[in-house]
This record gives sequence, C-alpha cells and structure tokens, in this order.
Amino acid sequence: MRPESGPLKHMRLDPERAGSDQTEIVPPGPECPDSSDRPVPDQPEHVRPGDERPEGEPMGHVPPGRDRAEGDRPEDERPGGVPRGGMPSGGVRPERVPPEAVRAGGERLEWVRLGLWRVAPAVLGLGLAVLALGPALGQGLVLRYDLVFVPDPPLLPDRGGFPRAVPSDLVVALLSRVLPVEVVQKGLLVGVFVLAATGAAALVPPERRLARLVAAACYAWNLYLAQRLLLGQWALLLGVAGLPWAVRAVGMSGTRPASGARPASGARLMSGARATRRARFAPLTRLGAALLPAAVGGFQAMLVSALTLLPIAVARRRVTVVAGVLALFSLPWAVPALGSGAVTDPAGVDAFAARADGPFGVLGSLLSLGGIWSADAGLPGQESWWLATARLLMVGVGLFGYVRLRSDPDRPAWWGGLAVAAAAGFGLAALGAFQPGREALKWLVALWPGFGPLRDGQVYLAPLVLLVAVGLTAALRSGVSASVGVVAPVLVLPTLAFGAFGRLAAVTYPPDWTAVQRIVNADPAPGALLSLPWGAHRAFAWNGGRIVLDPATKLFERRVLWDDTLYVGLPDGGRLRVRGEDPLNRRAGELLAAGDLARLPARYVLVAASQNGFLLERAGFKTIFRGKDLHLLRR
Repeated sequence: MRPESGPLKHMRLDPERAGSDQTEIVPPGPECPDSSDRPVPDQPEHVRPGDERPEGEPMGHVPPGRDRAEGDRPEDERPGGVPRGGMPSGGVRPERVPPEAVRAGGERLEWVRLGLWRVAPAVLGLGLAVLALGPALGQGLVLRYDLVFVPDPPLLPDRGGFPRAVPSDLVVALLSRVLPVEVVQKGLLVGVFVLAATGAAALVPPERRLARLVAAACYAWNLYLAQRLLLGQWALLLGVAGLPWAVRAVGMSGTRPASGARPASGARLMSGARATRRARFAPLTRLGAALLPAAVGGFQAMLVSALTLLPIAVARRRVTVVAGVLALFSLPWAVPALGSGAVTDPAGVDAFAARADGPFGVLGSLLSLGGIWSADAGLPGQESWWLATARLLMVGVGLFGYVRLRSDPDRPAWWGGLAVAAAAGFGLAALGAFQPGREALKWLVALWPGFGPLRDGQVYLAPLVLLVAVGLTAALRSGVSASVGVVAPVLVLPTLAFGAFGRLAAVTYPPDWTAVQRIVNADPAPGALLSLPWGAHRAFAWNGGRIVLDPATKLFERRVLWDDTLYVGLPDGGRLRVRGEDPLNRRAGELLAAGDLARLPARYVLVAASQNGFLLERAGFKTIFRGKDLHLLRR
C-alpha cells in the first residue's frame, strides 16, 4: 500500500540504530526522491515498478547497476541454496496443487473424521463389554444362574413347562453348528453391550457427537443391566439392548411421494411405483429388523418391547402395524406356552416382588434402576450410601433433561410415548412393593396363569433406563459436562468391572458331562432322564461354587425331569417356596418323596458322584457309567 504524502511518507532505518525501535525521518530530496511524483505505468499485479523487461532482453536479465532482489537470484546464490517453496538446491520444483485437489483432500479428511465419530458408540460399547466381562472372556463357558450353555447343545430338545428358553436355545444350537459354543456365548454377551450402546446413540441427533456417547455409556452400563446379567438373563438383555432401535423404527416417519409431484410415464412410472411400494413397507422392514434381538430373547424380551413400543405406536397412529409385528414375533414362544399345561404359583408374587437394595428403600432402589428380587444379583458395595446417592442423582439429572426435551423444537416423535412406557413400567415394578398391589397380582395370577410374567415387575424398568439415558444427553449437551457424562455411569457403578469382581468367570466342563451326553443321545429308545439331586440349581466346585441352573436340563435331546421348584430367600432369613410349573416334574417329585422309585417315568437317571445309587439299583436301574463327577444309570 502506498503511503500518504506528508512528513512521514519517507522513512529509513539508521544502520547504527539497527535493532532499536527508532526510525529516522528523511525529507524528500535528491537522496530520497519522491516516488509519488513519478508516474507508474500500468503493470500486471505480479510485476513491481522498475521490473519491466525491455524488448529483446532475456527473461531473468538484470539491468546494470541494479542488485538482484532475493526472489530474482538463481537458486545457487540464495542463502543456504534453498529456493522458494523450501526445495533444496538442484531439486525439481513441484507443480502447483490445483485448488480442486486441496478441496478433495479436505473432504476426505472430513469423511474420515465423521466415520470415526460414527463408529465411536460401537467402540465405546465394545470397551465397556471388555471392562464388564473381564475374566468371562477367557477360555471356557460362563455358568451362573440362568446363564447355562452346554457343549454341543441339541437342536430340538424335548422340554416341558413354560417355554422360557424359546427360541433362544434354538438360536444358540444353530450358531454352535458353525462356531464353538464358547465363541457363541462370548459373542452374545459382548453383543448386548455393543447393541445397547449403538442403539441409545442412534436416538440422539448425529451432530451432537459427544452427547451420543453419553447415551451409549448410560444405557450400556447401569444397575438394571448389571443385576440381570448376574442372574444370567442374557436373552432378556439381548432384547433390551435392541429396544432403542425398535423405538427409533416406530418413531421414524415413512417416506411418501410429494403431493405436488407430476406423474411420469413409461419406465419412470414403473420405477416410481416400485419406490412407492418400498417406501410403504420401509417402516415395517425397519421395525422387523429392530425387533429381531427381542424375538431371539423370547417371552420376557418381547413383553418389555410391547410395553415400550405400543404407547409410541398409539401416538404415531401405527398400532395395527406395531401390534401385528409384535404378535408375529411372539409366536415361537406363545404357541408352545398355550399347549404346555404349565401352572403358575401365586406365591411367586411375594418371591419376585421388588426389594430394597440400597439405603433409600424399595422406591429409591427402583428409581436407581435396581430393586431386583434376588440378593445374589447384587454387586459388591452397591448398597453403600455414597454410590446409591450418586446413582440416584444421575437418574434425577436424566429425568430433568428428558422433561426439558418437551420444549425443544427438535423434540423426537417418540418423546411422549416413551415417557408413558417408562411411567407404566415403574408402576408395574412398584406394584409388588406394597401389600395391596401384591394381592391384586395374586388374584390375576390365580385367574389366569398368563399373568405370571407380571410377578417379576422389576424387569419392566427397561423403558425408564432408556429414558434416563436420553435425558442425560439433554442435560449434558457438550463440553466438560458431556465428557463427565460419558464416564459417570462407570464411576457410580464401578464394581461391575472385571466380571463383577470375579462373579462372572469362564470355566470348562469336566469330561464326565460330555461322556454321559454321548451315551444318552446315542440311545434311540424312548424315555426321560431324571436328574438328581432333586433341586433346580447346582453349586459345582469346578465352577468356583457359583450357583447355576442344572446343566442337565439343556444337555440332552430327550425329556429331562428336574425339580423346577424355586426357593427364594426372604429379608428376615426365611425361605419362600414357589412350586414348579411343569406337571410332569411335579409328578416325579411326588414319587421321589414317597420312595416309589420303580414307578418313575424315566429310562435314565443322572446322579452326582457324591450320592449313593443303591436305592435306584434296587428299583431296577443299572449303572452304565461311573465317573469322577457323575454316575449314569439306565433301566
């Protein structure tokens, strides 16, 4: 820029004052002519005045008496021999990069960055799975309560009673034909965490990247999930993990053609018709895919999904479609249940009622997303007041954030329906906490055994867990607060880590189990197998003393007679007996109690090696296998 005329338009540095902040002002004169008085011809923007090349002179010629400017010097005369652009002396000058290439490179980097944020919830879910399962990911199988996987599971076993493991056991058996059963179990357990994290994140707008991780962490790491995991209810958790995807599918709007679009003809009309059909069935396809995990999980997972999705469907006017898909996916367990002849003991209402697992009573425990009926499902230290207070505060922040979403202009379409489902689920869970509620449930169960699933009301807290996860993202939107929200679920529930401090660990079945399995499954003669000792659960030394459902119930292709009676400890130290659901098991128990072993409807008897089989041999059974852990007798 040319300086303005005046006393300050000519300046030069005094060589003796170099490095100082003083500048000598020189008036115009012969020593410093006023260049503003000299006309400057029009030049290209990149040519300096005085750099004009006379005709006939070669490019780069410098007139006599004029020094070369730094940019005019040859490369070997520049300081250090470094040319413009940083090329070493003698190097080849790079060609100028077109702006289009620069923009393309920036777009590629942006796509990579967006891709990393897109997979971040899945990576977070995988990390939480590794942290939570810990030793359970080692060699072998995890055996704890209902978490019973066996080597070479049969495809179509003959089972009686209520179909609790339908179709989950069939899916495990099919996958075990392709992969080792150990890999199948670990994949399903890890999949629960990854599916839960990605599903919760999918309910948050994609531009709120850190908030998506908050939802992912909260939904994949909470007391509800931890307690159900310690009870071994992986099939239920699989359906709960897929619940956010189902909510998203019901809440999404179907794509319809624009009302003002002009009709086309010929091939374009046919293509448009196909697109219209795809758009019409798109919501149905999305919902079917989202409900697959719950369909695999079975009756509890589907009931929780129905409780969550139907209020949203009412608000979205899609009751027919949603109810139809739910009914279709419930057929694998509903049809066998209707013909099973299973009975339900009303005493289970008292056994499965929600209980206090912290210092704030039953309702405080339920609000903390806990309150399960089994004391063996508790985590180490979860009853401490400071952890319980932290969990309750986190849930309170989530509820506050979810209420704030009501006034948000971008409020999701499923907001009201999920709130109704969460309130209904909490009401069902709290119903068994009070005597009038328990009496009402007992009356319903006695009226029709189909109301039996309402006994375990705490299971219906799942929509509240999802609501809290979404609400946290509204309260902790970005910055430091959102970063704290990502790690807060782990901080308030630290003892879920490392397999709940050793409560989940992988073990290997002793060889006796596979030996008796081969003998029994190879016998074509009909007849059931009786499993002794007469009791539903086992505590094997080789399993670290962890309580597990009798593995014999899933090991054989033929019908297994076992004691499905459940004994639940009470807070006062007593035990509550809940009678089994299978009439044939009840009949076998009565014969054993009467000592009438000859009339047992069984061809095989599987006995623990510690038990004496003398009475069975007197009743006509002969020992055909005697191992270190098991004895097998056949009539």
